[in-house]
Amino acid sequence: MQKRFPLNKIVGYLFVIASALIMLVPFLTTVFNSLKTYKQYMQFPPEWLPNPTQWSNYTTVWEQANFSSYTINSLIVAILSVIGALLSSSMIAFAFARLRFPFRDTLFIIVLGTMMIPGIVTIVPQFIIFKNLGLLDTLAPLWILEWLGQPFAIFLMRQAFLNIPKDYEEAAKLDGCNPFQIYWRVFLPMCKPSMATLAVFTFMGKWNEILAPVIYLISDENFTLPIGILSLSGQYKTEDQLLVAGALISLIPILIVFLFAEKYFVEGSKTSGLK
Repeated sequence: MQKRFPLNKIVGYLFVIASALIMLVPFLTTVFNSLKTYKQYMQFPPEWLPNPTQWSNYTTVWEQANFSSYTINSLIVAILSVIGALLSSSMIAFAFARLRFPFRDTLFIIVLGTMMIPGIVTIVPQFIIFKNLGLLDTLAPLWILEWLGQPFAIFLMRQAFLNIPKDYEEAAKLDGCNPFQIYWRVFLPMCKPSMATLAVFTFMGKWNEILAPVIYLISDENFTLPIGILSLSGQYKTEDQLLVAGALISLIPILIVFLFAEKYFVEGSKTSGLK
């Protein structure tokens, strides 16, 4: 007896395949454009496949645009931001989730309220503060704020801590653990999926950030990768395919971070319904 697929499953599979193609075709087009000559890139009607394939576009961008320096600067900013976000936001979230102190809920509401303040509003005060501290044209303004706790990160980690049964906390107290030991040894290891999510979001946000580097950075040696890619339009005005190649190069670290964090996402989806 042949097994028949229900109509709703067939429609669902077709919808998923169509959605995947919609996402995949622009990406493949970008990859092919990065391997073209300028003449092929500007040709109309456009050619789908590059002929000949210009793999040298990637080496040209890397060598002539100082991409190694831009990449190192971006890695410094992204990694320090991730470490700061995980430590500061998780500590604050643990306090809001598990500790008892006056005006705790009121303070948490105030923290959430700051999420409604547009980031553009705080640009001028932050610029004045960093100028008085002598931190302009350095990488510090790009990562130091993450060490002070961010509202969304605090909210995300607080929800993760609230989902942990109180029995674990009580058992740790019976073993003589103080609040910091409970936070560090018990709660953090149990919240790896949420921490992986926060790490990926923070890394992507800082890696692709453009506004702050434009405001705080002046010297070419301090530029991050997004600003370095934008500078290509000034150095190679007739080589637009190099911009595409540079943009694709900047995607590699994000893909690597996501692949490393993927297992924690899967773990979180498996255990999200368990209490």
